[in-house]
Amino acid sequence: MSMSKTRGRRSPVRADTDDLPAYLGRLGERVRVMRSRRGMSRKMLAQHSQVSERYLAQLEAGQGNCSIVLLRRVAHAMSVPVAELVDERPDRSVEDVLLVQFLDRLSPAELAKAREWLLSRFGAASAEARRERIALIGLRGGGKSTLGRLLAAELEMPFIELDREIERESGMALGEIFEMFGQTPFRRFERAALEAVLRTHDRCVLSTGGSLVTEPGTFELLLASCTTVWVRATPSEHMNRVIAQGDLRPMADNNRAMDDLVAILASRESLYAKADFTIETTSQTPPQCLRELLKLLASAPARRRGVVREGA
Repeated sequence: MSMSKTRGRRSPVRADTDDLPAYLGRLGERVRVMRSRRGMSRKMLAQHSQVSERYLAQLEAGQGNCSIVLLRRVAHAMSVPVAELVDERPDRSVEDVLLVQFLDRLSPAELAKAREWLLSRFGAASAEARRERIALIGLRGGGKSTLGRLLAAELEMPFIELDREIERESGMALGEIFEMFGQTPFRRFERAALEAVLRTHDRCVLSTGGSLVTEPGTFELLLASCTTVWVRATPSEHMNRVIAQGDLRPMADNNRAMDDLVAILASRESLYAKADFTIETTSQTPPQCLRELLKLLASAPARRRGVVREGA
C-alpha cells in the first residue's frame, strides 16, 4: 500500500526513518553548544567522561552514533541530564529551562497546586465547559462503552468513541495503523481526533482508548478540557469482559496474558488516578454503575477524585 490515498483512506505521515544523519547532526551540535557553555575544551570533556577526544570530535560533527552508555558519560561529565541531549524537540528557551528547574524543586503537593493555578490562568477550559464534556478513561474491558452509552442517553448528549473517530479520520482500522505505521502516526491521529471532538462538541460523553493516558500532551489536553472518570475493574474482570466480547487472543497464553494485564494496570494506575472521579464496575450491573456515576457527577467539588459505591 502506497503512502497516497488508497480506497478512500487517509494515509498517516510515516515516522521519519531516514533522518538519522540529521538527528545525529543535531545531537552533535547540542553536545558542542553545551560543552562550550560550560567552558570545557574537548580535551577536558574527554578526560572527565573517559570518552576519547577523537570520538567526541566525531560525535560533535554528527558522525558518531553514540551508545547510550557513552552518551551518559558525556552528559554526566557536563552535569547535563541525558534527556537534554537526546531530546528531539528544538532547543528550549531559557525561560523553559528555568521553569523546569523551578518545578523540579516543588513537592508533589506543590506541583499539583502549581498545575491548577497555571490551568486557571492560561487557557484551560472553564469549569462549566469541563462539566459539559465527560471523558471516560481506563483499560479495555472496564465498561467504558457500555456505561458511556447509558450516561449519554440519560444526559441527552452524543456518545463518542475516540477510537472510532481515529478510524474514521484515517480510513483504517486501529490494528492496520499500528501494523503498517507504528505508534507515532497513531498518536498523531489520536491527538488530532481529540482536538476535533473538543472543537466540534460542547457537550458529549467521550470514551477514550486505554493507552491515551500514556501520551502526556494528549492526556493533559483531555484533563484540562473534560470532566474525567476512571472506569475501573479488577484484572480478572477486564480479562473476562474482553473474552466475552469475542476476543479470544488472551486465551492463547492465559497465565502470561493475565500477568501482562496486571503489569499494565499497575504501570498506568497513577495516570488513571488523575481522573476527577473513579467508579468501580466489578460485580455491578450497568444500571447500578450509571446511578453511581450520576451521583458522582452531581457531587460537590469536595467529592472529586472520590469513589462512591451503591448506598454510600
